[in-house]
Amino acid sequence: MIKKYIQSKILKIKSLVLSYPKYFIIGAISFCLLISFIFCLPRPLFDVSYSPVLYDKDNHLLGAQVSADGQWRFPGTDLLNEKFVTAIIEAEDKRFRRHIGVDFLAIGRAAIQNIRNRKTVSGGSTITMQTIRLARGLRKRNIFTKAIEAVMAVRLEIGKSKNDILELYAANAPFGANVVGLEAASWRWFGRSSGDLSWAEAATLAVLPNSPALIHPGRNRDTLKNKRDSLLIKLNNKGYIDNETLQLSFLESLPGEPFPLPRLAPHLLDRLVLQTGGIRAFKQQAAFVTTIDRDIQERAAAILNRAGNRFMTNGIMNGACLIINTQTGEAAAYIGNITTPSASDVDIISSRRSSGSLLKPFLYAAMLDSGDILPASLVSDIPTRVGSFSPENISRTYLGVAPADEALARSLNVPAARSLRVYGVDRFARFLRSLGLTTLFRSGDDYGLPLILGGAEVTLWEITALYAGLGRSVHAREDDGKAAFFPPSVFHRNKIPSKPASKMTAISPAAAWLTLEALVWATRPGEEAVWQEYASSRRIAWKTGTSFGFRDAWAIGVTPEWTVGVWIGNATGEGRAELRSAVTAAPVLFEIFSALSSLGGHRTGWFSQPAIDIRYAEVCAQSGYPAGVNCEFIKAAQRPRNAPAVKACAYCRIIVLNEKQDRQITLEAGASLNTVERKWFVLPPAEEWYYRRWNLDYRPLPPEEGSSSVPGERVIALFNPEPRGQIYIPRELDGREGKIVFSAAHRDDTGIIYWHLDGEYLGETHTFHEMEARPPPGQRRITLVDTQGNTISREFTVLNQN
Repeated sequence: MIKKYIQSKILKIKSLVLSYPKYFIIGAISFCLLISFIFCLPRPLFDVSYSPVLYDKDNHLLGAQVSADGQWRFPGTDLLNEKFVTAIIEAEDKRFRRHIGVDFLAIGRAAIQNIRNRKTVSGGSTITMQTIRLARGLRKRNIFTKAIEAVMAVRLEIGKSKNDILELYAANAPFGANVVGLEAASWRWFGRSSGDLSWAEAATLAVLPNSPALIHPGRNRDTLKNKRDSLLIKLNNKGYIDNETLQLSFLESLPGEPFPLPRLAPHLLDRLVLQTGGIRAFKQQAAFVTTIDRDIQERAAAILNRAGNRFMTNGIMNGACLIINTQTGEAAAYIGNITTPSASDVDIISSRRSSGSLLKPFLYAAMLDSGDILPASLVSDIPTRVGSFSPENISRTYLGVAPADEALARSLNVPAARSLRVYGVDRFARFLRSLGLTTLFRSGDDYGLPLILGGAEVTLWEITALYAGLGRSVHAREDDGKAAFFPPSVFHRNKIPSKPASKMTAISPAAAWLTLEALVWATRPGEEAVWQEYASSRRIAWKTGTSFGFRDAWAIGVTPEWTVGVWIGNATGEGRAELRSAVTAAPVLFEIFSALSSLGGHRTGWFSQPAIDIRYAEVCAQSGYPAGVNCEFIKAAQRPRNAPAVKACAYCRIIVLNEKQDRQITLEAGASLNTVERKWFVLPPAEEWYYRRWNLDYRPLPPEEGSSSVPGERVIALFNPEPRGQIYIPRELDGREGKIVFSAAHRDDTGIIYWHLDGEYLGETHTFHEMEARPPPGQRRITLVDTQGNTISREFTVLNQN
C-alpha cells in the first residue's frame, strides 16, 4: 500500500513539471540562489594567523609575538574606541548605521566621479563591503568582484550586528608595514592601547586602511597630515569635537618609528604559546587574559633586575621569581629570568634545579603528623656517615642535639638526614608526590638520604605551589572537599580545585601551622640572622636553600596573602662561591615583600591558630619529648590532635649521689650510706661531647665513686662506621689506596682512646678522637678501649674497589 501511494505521488509531480516547466525551472534556480546566498560567507570569515597576546588581570598588555605570517595582528576587542568608530564612519561610510551593507547613493556618487575624471577615483564601498574584501584577500578590484562583495556584504549584515561588523573591520584592516588591526596599530604607532587614543590619533588611524603606505616615516608625511586634519575638520563641523580640541589635535605629531611592544612577561608568553601548540597553532584569536598583576610584575622584575646587575660582578647571571596568591594559587607575577642583555632566555620557573634544603619543612610537618617528633623534640646533630654519604652542616660544626623546630629554622643538614632515615626515604618520596611534586621520577632508594639535602630536582613553579599549599593547609578541613595542594595557575579559577573524596588532607592544619611558626620565629644563624627581625615583624614564614656546589640559591616566603619564590644562579649550572641564598635570594625575597606592602597587596595578618586541631601535651622541658617519671622540668607543648603518641623522654634518669652530690655511687645490697637521688638530664656521649661546647649550663654526669665502671656504650661513642655498614674507599688521585677516617667521642674530655682494627693496634688519641686506616676489602671489626677499660666494638664491610 505504501509503495503504491509513493508511486502515485511521484507520477503527480512529473505531471505538474511537464505541465508548467518554466515555473519549476525558475523555482529551482531561486532555491539554488537562496542556498548560495545563505552559505556564501566563508567559515571562519577570516582564516588568518593571529599574534599571541598576553594581558594581565585588568587587560593591560604584557607582551605579544608576531603571528605565523609575520604580521602584528592582535585579536579583536569587544570594546572599540568610540573616537575611532566615529572617525572611521565619517572617513569611510557616513551612512554605515543606515544601509544594509550596500550604499547605493555612494555607488552612484562614485560612478559620477569616475566618469568625470575618466579614471577610478572612488569605489563607493561601504565598511561592510571593505570587511568582505579583507576577508577574501584583497583581490583585483573590478565590477564583478564588487558585485560579489555587495552580495556577501548584504549576507554579513543579515548575520551580524553593526557593532560586530565594525569589530571585524577594525581587527583586520591594514595600518601600514606589517601591522594589521586597530589594537596592534595603536601599540605599534602610538605605544598605547586603542582605548587610550586621542582624537588626533584616532583620526590618523582612520585614514590609514585605504592608504597604509602613508605611515612610513619620511614618505608622504604631508599627505598623511592633510588627510588627518581634513578628517578632524569634518568631525569638528559635525560637532563631535570642539574648536579647542581641534586646535590641540592639529598640534599633535604624526607617528614615527614603530614603538616596541611591552615585554613584561616574555617567558610566560613563550610557555603559553608552547603549551598551546606553537605559534603556527594560532589560527584563531589568541589573547591570554591572565591573573598577572602588571604593577606587581613590573616591581618584582625591577627588583630582580637590580639584584641581577649586582650579582653579575660575581659571575651570577640568572634569576627568577614567582609570586602566587596563597589562597587561590593564581600567579600575580611570573619572571622567568633576569631581563638584561647578558642573561639567557631560559625560563627558570619551569626548569628543574637542585632543591637544596627546600624540602625540610615538609619532612618536619610529616613527622609531626606521624608522631615521630614534637616541635621541640631533640634531634641528634653529630658526625654521621651512612655508607658513602656523610652529611655536613653548612657551618661545618655540630651542636650535639637541637630542638626539631630550631634545626628546621637553622637548616641543619645532619638532623635533617638523620630524621629522614627515621621517617623513611621511600615513604617521604611518596609523600612529596602526593603533594604534587612531579619531578621525583626515581624510587626512594635511588635518592637515598641526599633527597632531603638537594638530591632531588624541583621547579620554582612546583616548589612555590607546595609552600602555598602549606599555608592553605592551616585552614583546610577534611569535609570541605577542597584540596590544599594544587598547581599554580596563570588563569582565573572559578573555584578551588577539589580533592578525591577518599583522599585525606596531606598535612594536618596543626602540623602546617606549627611548621610555619617554626619558619617565622626560630632564631636564624650567621648571615640569615640579618633578615630574622624583618621576617618576624612582617610575619613571613621563610626558608632558604643552597644546592651542593653553590649552583642554586633559593628563598621562599609564605604569608596568608602571598607566596613568593625566588631563585638565583646560573642557567648553565655553573657554581659560584658567592652563590649563597642568605646573601642573594633572601634579600630579593624580602625586598619583594616590602614592595607588595607598598602596593597594598600584603597585609600584616597571620594564619590563625587552628585550635580545634591542636592539643597540648606535657613534655620534658629539656628534651621536648613527652614527660616521663624521671623528668624534672615539665612544660606544655602543642601537637597535632590526631598524631600518634610520641615515645616518652629517654634522656632523663634517676641517679644516686653521695652526700656532697659530686660523685655517683652504686648501692650494694645491705649498704647504709647517706645518699641523694636526683633526676638528671643525660645525653649520649657523642651528643654530649658537642653539646657541652655550645651550652655551658649543661651538667654532665658526676664521676663514679669507687671501682664501679660505666658500660662502654655510655662513655665512648663511635660516629662511623655505622653498625654493619658498607664502606667504599676510593683511591687517591695519585693511584694509591685511599684511607678511611674513623671518628669517636669520649664523655671525659681528658679521656684517652686506644684504637684496634681486627685486633691490630692502630694508636691512641686525646681530646679529638680521629684515626686513619687502610682496611682491606672484606668483613672488619673496629674496637675502642679507654684507660678505664670501657670498650666499644663495631663490625663493618669494606667494599671491593673493582
